[in-house]
Order: sequence, then structure tokens, then C-alpha cells
Amino acid sequence: MIKHKDHFHGSDLEKIEKIYGIKKEDIISFSANVNPLGISSKLRDGIKDHIDCITTYPDREYSALRQCIAIYCGCESENVIVGNGSTELISLFVKIENPKKALILGPTYSEYEREISLVGGKTIYYPLKEENSFLLDTNDFVSKLSEDIDMVIICNPNNPTGTAINTSDMRKILDACMAFHIFVMVDETYVEFAEDVSKISAVGLTRTYNNIAILRGTSKFFAAPGLRLGYAICSNEDLISEINKRKDPWTINSIAVVAGTLMFTDEEYINKTRKLISSERDRLYKIFEESSRFKPYKPEGNFMLLKILEDGLTSGELFDRCIKKGLMIRDCSTFPYLGENYIRFCFMNPSDNDKLVETLLQ
Repeated sequence: MIKHKDHFHGSDLEKIEKIYGIKKEDIISFSANVNPLGISSKLRDGIKDHIDCITTYPDREYSALRQCIAIYCGCESENVIVGNGSTELISLFVKIENPKKALILGPTYSEYEREISLVGGKTIYYPLKEENSFLLDTNDFVSKLSEDIDMVIICNPNNPTGTAINTSDMRKILDACMAFHIFVMVDETYVEFAEDVSKISAVGLTRTYNNIAILRGTSKFFAAPGLRLGYAICSNEDLISEINKRKDPWTINSIAVVAGTLMFTDEEYINKTRKLISSERDRLYKIFEESSRFKPYKPEGNFMLLKILEDGLTSGELFDRCIKKGLMIRDCSTFPYLGENYIRFCFMNPSDNDKLVETLLQ
């Protein structure tokens, strides 16, 4: 098991406030990867108008919510499972599959390895290579699959590299995993930020493959991490049945149900978000691509990984430089396979992004 060092997560603003003496309200978090637009006015007003929903229990089946998600994602409502954030669903899938050995792309989100270890399983990493710009070599990856692997976990687009696997390559992976009876869990937390979601999302593949589960949440794209609303898409009826047996009833509260039915139909907010992220992603990538001090990796989500090219400058030093100006970036030295010369930041509003660029390039 890879040892993870202590680090500041995007939600650790209280820790930052205590250590650096900066009020959390004055910190611009480029680390949390949350939509800079905040929650939409439709969602804010809708919750106000339906606040009395907390006086009753939500529907145990969450039928209306699952139908909204199904329409939004382009799948069948019977294949949608809702949970208390995608983290709960990651835990449920891992507990039910109970893998003895799991293969995970690295570097990536540490929660996957943690959940595997909690069920007594072993995690092995397939390293994404810097010389290949952290893009997956699909043919090489499938050649590493074997009968002793029970589960493959893929974050797509991947955090922190920002790289993604297209649906054609995902199909190759699923075919190879089927041959070895390997279950595939795909975390699509950031896929909605992609330029063309249809080229990356594996939702459509759930119609023909029953060895895949796709996880998503509302924390990042809809800027609602405190809502704790996540969902999964899977066509394996036995697995869905087992999850519904094991998960607690009413894990989604009434306010989250109302919020879900509003946010997934908020086309104006969705389009505005995609337009903003697309524009800033292209603009900032070009800026750093032309810089001799950083190497950017082509991002597919709402964040970008940078390699520090300046001799003697570390990610920790850059973190300090930025946080003293109220700008919180991610020091990536804690991720597997990344050293002290990598940072990550998400795309915020243009004026805030300009402040960060100026600070990084000073």
C-alpha cells in the first residue's frame, strides 16, 4: 500500500485559516475543483420554495429523482442508484465486490485505495507515464490484466492528471476485463466539464456491459459538495439489488431530492458552466504552454496539472507563495508517482485565474 503524506485537501480551509492566519472567507480555493459559478439561482430559489419538504420522509425508492438523473445522463431509471455522495457509493461497490486484488491507474484519488484496504484487499497501481503526458496506453494496460485481479478502478477524467480515456478505448478495457471476470468501476466526477461528454462518458456502455458501474456526484459540477448527493449507473441487476439491500434507507434527504430534480434540468446553468470552463481551460492551457517555467498537461476536466520546470522551485514553495496571497492550489507531491515538482489548480472566474497566473509566473 502506497503511503500518503499529510496534505491540504480543497475542503481544509479551516486548517489553512489556523496555520496561515488567513480567514477562510478570503481564500480562493483552486484546490477543491468546484464550479466557480456556485449553485444556480434556480436551485437556491427552488430550495427556498420547497423547504417544507423536510416535514416528510422522502420516497424510499427516489423514483422522481432517479428519473431526472436518467434523463440527464441518457440511461434507464432502473439502472440508477442514488447515495450520500459518490464516496458512499464507492464504499458500497467495493464492499460488495470485495476484491482481493484491485488494479488502479495512478496517480489518482486516494479514496479508492483506502476503501480496498478496508475490505482487506490489495491495491496495485498501473502508472500513467509522464513521457506519454499521463495518457493511458490502452493496449499495454489490458496486457497487464490477469485472473487474479478482481476489480479495476478508473477515474475518467483522471484526478490529478486531467487526462481521459475515450469510449472506444473504454470498450477495449471492458472486453478484456470481461474475459477475466473483472469488475470495472469508473468515477466520472469530472466528465460533465469535458468539451464533448459523449466522447468520454461510458454511460452508453452500461447498456451492453454488466461488468461496469459509473459513479458521479453533484459536488463539483453543480457546486454542491455539502448536499452529499451522488449516483451510480449500472445495468447489473443482481449488483443493484445487493446494493439496495445493504445501503441505509433515506440516505438522501428531502432537500437533496428537491435539489436534484431542479439542478439536472437547469439547462441555462449547465450551458453557462460548460462555456466558462471551456473558455478558461483553453486560455490557461495556452498561457502555460507558452511559458518556459511550467509544462501543462492537456486537461479534459475543470483543472490542470502543471510540472514545475524551474530548478530549485518545489510544489510546497509554490503553495506557500500562493496561499499568502489568498490563493489555494494543490501541492501534488502527495499523489502516487508525482514528486515535488507538480501542482494542480482548477479553473475559476477569469479575474481570479488572472491573479493565480500572475502569482505563479512572478
